Amino acid sequence: MRCDTVWRNARLATMAQDSDGIGAVNDGLIAAAQGRIIYAGEARHAHAFDAAQTVDCEGRWITPGLIDCHTHIIHGGDRAQEFAMRLAGASYEEIARAGGGILSTMRATRSASLDALVASALPRVDALMAEGVTTLEIKSGYGLTLDDECRMLRAARALGHARALRIVTSFLGAHALPPEYAGDADGYIEAVCGTMIPALAQEHLADAVDVFCEGIGFTPAQTERVFAAAKQHGLPVKIHAEQLSSLHGSALAARHGAISADHLEHADTHDVVAMAASGTVAVLLPGAYYFMRETQLPPVALLRQHGVPIALATDCNPGTSPLTSLLLVLNMGATLFRLTVEECLLGVTRNAAAALGLSQSIGTLEAGKACDLAIWDINDPAELVYRIGFNPLHMRIKDGR
Repeated sequence: MRCDTVWRNARLATMAQDSDGIGAVNDGLIAAAQGRIIYAGEARHAHAFDAAQTVDCEGRWITPGLIDCHTHIIHGGDRAQEFAMRLAGASYEEIARAGGGILSTMRATRSASLDALVASALPRVDALMAEGVTTLEIKSGYGLTLDDECRMLRAARALGHARALRIVTSFLGAHALPPEYAGDADGYIEAVCGTMIPALAQEHLADAVDVFCEGIGFTPAQTERVFAAAKQHGLPVKIHAEQLSSLHGSALAARHGAISADHLEHADTHDVVAMAASGTVAVLLPGAYYFMRETQLPPVALLRQHGVPIALATDCNPGTSPLTSLLLVLNMGATLFRLTVEECLLGVTRNAAAALGLSQSIGTLEAGKACDLAIWDINDPAELVYRIGFNPLHMRIKDGR
């Protein structure tokens, strides 16, 4: 079979759904044509491929390209001063209610041009790519007007042109109440549903719609209105839920077929059972848990018990998780949340793809998937979870290149 490239003499972690654990293949080979995998498996089939290029991996491990499935990587300014305030004893809620938090970033983002937003995001994006990330989800939510949200989402799309990176966008207009709607959350939600979502859907700027369902965010009833508008325009939904309190937003999202529910520290059995029934992925964000010095752990045992897929992500944002290392997230997932090595690695590959609704195209090393690879100078995949502050990436391949 004619193909573009064969990677031989490799050990594979295929992450395939029908394999045991991480789907290890000790003497493996990957063949790709036109940017897609046509074979990933045992090297004994090497004779079947006539490759224009053959790469000897010299025994290195290959995983799918890593996927960071929850970020707020586009924003203006930073919130280092608020970090200092928290160190002095102020809570996240106190800072937010005093005009800081999300609204502080909103003001900086509104004042930034599209080019400035792209330029400021690129170093953060490059840091993730240097660790093998090939797919990146980016949320809006710091503009909170139609024009400003559009500019954020256009900046996200622009990053996908500036770098060899698959960008997935989420519209998070229901992130915080902008000052123009002070005291009128229902009025703002009406603008999100009646004006913003239709316009963004028409321009194809958003791949999904997200909501911050919290006491300092939006109520379950308001969240449900946003979900209804998203569905009307053919957009999948996801949610920030149960991070600071228990409003059962994750169960609500599951009832609406959400592709993911994220954070989940305060989720309970009711929420987890609903997520299991709907196939909603649990996206855990240990960077925010660490940075905010939280003590309420997400219900990992419940998620395991009910078979809810677990993904991990950086939650890269200026206020609660200024983190641009998905490898560090792997270690945090293990040390803080007691996830296994297998759970951590699946959490940034196969399950992260599911959290973006992209299971059919990325996240595993299987025929038909995009040829997104991370090739590692390691002896055991556990090293990717075990090490702190060490990057063993040998090569990153996006769409076969």
